[in-house]
Amino acid sequence: MANHKSAIKRIRANEAKRLRNRYQHKSTRTLIKKLRATTDKLVIVDLFKQVSSALDKLAKKNIIHKNKAANQKSKLAKLVNKLAA
Repeated sequence: MANHKSAIKRIRANEAKRLRNRYQHKSTRTLIKKLRATTDKLVIVDLFKQVSSALDKLAKKNIIHKNKAANQKSKLAKLVNKLAA
């Protein structure tokens, strides 16, 4: 256990950030699953905008690696283009 006041505060702050990061990451994964399951053209285009925005935010905050976000967006874009065409 930490002895310094600042170290104790760090532990509290890190736990809060960890929970927030987990929630955002899980929410994005759920959106991706929802996007993959959708077949309606109008809905899938709207969902893709939401998912790509969420992935960008996760990458910006270093919750996921920027290349992982780019790869996921690329794969999903291929899927959306295939269904929208």
